[in-house]
Amino acid sequence: MRRSRFAIVAWMAAVYLLVAQVTRCVLAASLPADAGVGLHDVVPIAALGLLYDLCFVAYASIVPVLFVAACPTVVWRSPITRAAIHVLCFATIYGFGFIVAAEYLFWREFSARFNFISVDYLVYRREVTNNIAESYPVVAIFSGIAVVTIVLYALLARRFDVALRNDGPARSRWRVAALWLALPVAAYFGVGQELRDRIGDNYARELASDGPYQFVAAFRNNELDYVQFYQSVDSDHAVAVLKEDLGAAPDDYVEPHSRSILRRVHAAGAEHRYNVILVMVESLSAEYLARFTPGSTLTPNLDALIGESLFFNRMYATGTRTVRGLEAVTLSIPPTPGYSIVKRIGRESGLWSFGNVLRARGYDTQFIYGGRGYFDNMAAFFSGNGYGVIDQSSVPDADIGFSNAWGMADEDLYKQTLAAADRANSAGKPFFFHLMTTSNHRPYTYPDGRIDIPSGSGRDGAVKYTDYAIAAFLRDARSHAWFDDTLFVIVADHCAGSAGKEDLPLDKYHIPLWIYGPKLVAPREVDTLMSQIDIAPTILALLNVDYRSMAFGVDALSPQHPNRALIGNYQYLGYYDGRDLTILQPRHRIERYRYDDANSRKVPVDANDVGAEKARAYYQVAAETFKDGLNEWSRTGGGTP
Repeated sequence: MRRSRFAIVAWMAAVYLLVAQVTRCVLAASLPADAGVGLHDVVPIAALGLLYDLCFVAYASIVPVLFVAACPTVVWRSPITRAAIHVLCFATIYGFGFIVAAEYLFWREFSARFNFISVDYLVYRREVTNNIAESYPVVAIFSGIAVVTIVLYALLARRFDVALRNDGPARSRWRVAALWLALPVAAYFGVGQELRDRIGDNYARELASDGPYQFVAAFRNNELDYVQFYQSVDSDHAVAVLKEDLGAAPDDYVEPHSRSILRRVHAAGAEHRYNVILVMVESLSAEYLARFTPGSTLTPNLDALIGESLFFNRMYATGTRTVRGLEAVTLSIPPTPGYSIVKRIGRESGLWSFGNVLRARGYDTQFIYGGRGYFDNMAAFFSGNGYGVIDQSSVPDADIGFSNAWGMADEDLYKQTLAAADRANSAGKPFFFHLMTTSNHRPYTYPDGRIDIPSGSGRDGAVKYTDYAIAAFLRDARSHAWFDDTLFVIVADHCAGSAGKEDLPLDKYHIPLWIYGPKLVAPREVDTLMSQIDIAPTILALLNVDYRSMAFGVDALSPQHPNRALIGNYQYLGYYDGRDLTILQPRHRIERYRYDDANSRKVPVDANDVGAEKARAYYQVAAETFKDGLNEWSRTGGGTP
């Protein structure tokens, strides 16, 4: 093989395998102190990691092997071919270095190998490229990769020349190619995600993975069929179990003998035509508040607001991405496996939504976003579900005082909100505005002179600026005619981090929720265990609205609320009842963690117990409802009972 044409492919494969193992070591060295990955994990991580690395090499070498086998001798030995192969080899080694850098930066942000998020980042290159340029020393990184590439290439160049000068008969080349190409076939049929999923510790599982292999797997599996991959039961039984949690009387269901959860919600007394401004704050974990982390000084204004609001102590995000939060609050639906509904292009519109309910009642409904609405398909999702859209692209540059890779600063977003509220109020219309902020996001830059932490210095500064901007917004809003008739709802889209030893670390989903209206709601703290899917029903109850609901959530202030939280990521779906977290996993598996005080331990699961029944009911019905079009807005007949 040393003098064979295929030596070039073999040497490049060896370089990748070396790079992949070095990457694994670097990522392991940067694990948090409480990761729990010990010396006993080294061998299984390295062995399984090498297997996935070999699988990626097998797939990536298909085209080069076919070219080497098929290339005629006269072409193979030509100066043009030699030059082209040297250039391609150099570029490939540089590409390996780029992957290492990208994986390291991605790991620092998410404590995971490439996944669905990295696929999103490839699609939305403008925001991501600008974010990287503003957050990291890009020139130094690229220069360092170039230096390492030159060194490795210098060590291999002579070996490439030897292979380029030697040749063999075509028949012999094709025999070698046939043997080589058997590797990707074996990898396709013999190696899958189930091998890594057998590792119980999440950090160890990620280390045993191969970044590019996981990237391709995420790209292929952006939507999972629930029944095919998860534990399921008879659909009618799942709906019956879910209806027990929804708290509606049997006579309230519009189609009682179908699998639809469409039901009438009746309010006692007159409707309140309050305005609603719902502020969804980027990455505002509960841990930033002194209420949950004594001694924290990052959110003095939001901590003070607790005593002036309805404040919900046990609120949990449904996911780890902005689109999951938007989906849950807007559609009141649990996360379905794969991509969020927000990103199901072609199927993201015409659904029952918070906005459609209020628009049908004469509200001016707007989605107001600090960035550009095309990102994550937000504009299409909201405009297709009862909202107008105001975003960075619709705001004149002169009206934006500060912006970064992700959009305009929160202060500018709130100025646009005040102006839109004044317009609606002047037109005599109540309004419902759903805001999405961007400032609490890398590169963590914001206007100078606002807080005592320099812009761009890290997450703490962005959190404190977020707190400052919300306080300034509420202060400015008090001078407007509509203030006394407005409910301000402040909630996070998700937590700042999602990594942990468990598949769904519960503390990485805990977020705060305020409902503030000095003339409208009496301040108190609420200990109901709740989810983002409960926000729309809770606010609609405060508005005393009669409507037709397809919500999976329940009014959190009602005694009928089931006291549960739904959390998930792209593949793992969790149901938390205050003690046990039941997790549905692909390949029809189910796990449970029991929380005793602040600790958790894995416990056996009976597939027929209440936790498993509830988990299957919520997620199976949500998936089938969306798949079968049972949550389409048109089915409500306009939304009123």
